[in-house]
Amino acid sequence: MAEGKIVKALSGFYYVLSEGTVTQCRGRGNFRKNKITPLVGDHVEFQADNVTDGYILKVFERKNELVRPPIANVDQAILVFSASEPDFSTTLLDRFLVLIESKEIDPLICITKMDLLTEEEMGRIHRYADDYRRMGYEVLTTSSKTEQGVKELAPYLRDKISVFAGQSGVGKSSLLNALDPELDLKTAMISSHLGRGKHTTRHVELIHVDGGLVADTPGFSSLDFTELDESDLPLCFPEMVTASEACKFRGCLHVNEPKCAVKEKVEAGDIPAYRYDHYLSFHQEIKERKPRY
Repeated sequence: MAEGKIVKALSGFYYVLSEGTVTQCRGRGNFRKNKITPLVGDHVEFQADNVTDGYILKVFERKNELVRPPIANVDQAILVFSASEPDFSTTLLDRFLVLIESKEIDPLICITKMDLLTEEEMGRIHRYADDYRRMGYEVLTTSSKTEQGVKELAPYLRDKISVFAGQSGVGKSSLLNALDPELDLKTAMISSHLGRGKHTTRHVELIHVDGGLVADTPGFSSLDFTELDESDLPLCFPEMVTASEACKFRGCLHVNEPKCAVKEKVEAGDIPAYRYDHYLSFHQEIKERKPRY
């Protein structure tokens, strides 16, 4: 018996990495009965007589799991957004951040194509970057030259399981390909009339890149808040979590409640108004969501 990590799942087989060797395994017969589906990223116990014929006996508890892409135990999400072509969107960034915070995954914001901006536009993006840094997020700003992005990103990958996500058509696949040319992910041109790219996803696989493991498929194809309740949302805005300690009511939702410290911070300019606007809009979306049966 040995322990390892699933690095690939394909056609009912699981490929488990243990001490530098990958073993092809099947799941135990009772997994299906017990509704256990092993995922890429799972830490498992397995038994094998040789590298092509093993069985997964146990899936250890996960710290998180994503549905699309189906992957578990993710340490960080690298959110790739462009400063231009397509334009930088704080609304979309905040949507990603909420989903990532809800899964307790560390986000790393990477804003690319800074060299395509005028001085005035660059100032605006730097102000946004500073806002997010004040909220406690790590933010990288890089040029459209993929090599620079790679150089900046590489140290963050070490010893972690990372997924790439973010705006479509910003070059996530190009960045991944540059990090490891053998990946050869299918890159897609921006479909300009839609303002977003098309990517083709196959199976999920974790690939060794710069001392860490990276999922070879851009993540989060679904951006709906289907798993979030109203009370979860404030916990996904770190600057509100800190401010809410001074709210009059415990469990304050920062919408209509009196003596709300979050609203006071927004009025004072300590929390950016656009962040609070996005919060209200997401809150409304969750409130109006049809109940699931």
